[in-house]
Amino acid sequence: MSSRSRPVARATTEETKSQIKAAAQMLFARRGVDGVTVQEIVNAAGQRNNAALHYHFGSKEELIRQMVVDGAAVLDSRRREMLDELKARGGPTNIRDVMLVLMMPVIELGEDERWRGYIRFTSNLQASDPAALRAALTNRWNSGYVFEYLKKMLPLPAAIVEQRLSIFMIYANAILSAHEAALEKRHAKGSRLWGQSFAIENMLDTLEAALTCSPSERTQAKLLETSQGPAR
Repeated sequence: MSSRSRPVARATTEETKSQIKAAAQMLFARRGVDGVTVQEIVNAAGQRNNAALHYHFGSKEELIRQMVVDGAAVLDSRRREMLDELKARGGPTNIRDVMLVLMMPVIELGEDERWRGYIRFTSNLQASDPAALRAALTNRWNSGYVFEYLKKMLPLPAAIVEQRLSIFMIYANAILSAHEAALEKRHAKGSRLWGQSFAIENMLDTLEAALTCSPSERTQAKLLETSQGPAR
């Protein structure tokens, strides 16, 4: 009898962990990691045992780490799949191809009810505790291998490219978080912003422009000053 009960116990444990993660994901998305207590997560997950989170994860920090990795693994798998498809056709051949590899998996994730809240959760974590986000991703789950394509394709000085990529991610996180919030509230279809058939493509257009637009004369002058160092 005991041997039959063990699989049931394991399934119950995984179900409980999933419930806690789902509850935490939405709370973190709406209020940020620092704005949510362990007790609030346990209550939202419908757990009677107040120690459920610590029992299953050890700490709030470990819960956060696992949540980051769960979504990052899904994104990484989809990105590698898309890259493999492009390579099979001789690509990627242009910046838009690479942008689609970066962005479409995140857009798809935001439209999936199971992952609703993940984008805002990780964006909030990036803003409040970037070290924790980097530690969770390590070198395995980040998207650096995709950015390497952009670095090679952008015909701009290296210092400008590095900064552009950081700015690009800030823009992307903000707008994708707004899209996810609209989807959560069921406002997306009727929205002037998101209800248009061309909304996603137009969003990608603006993000591509942020990467590819020519530096202004003022930016180029400042870059030249930086490269030459202080006047003597």
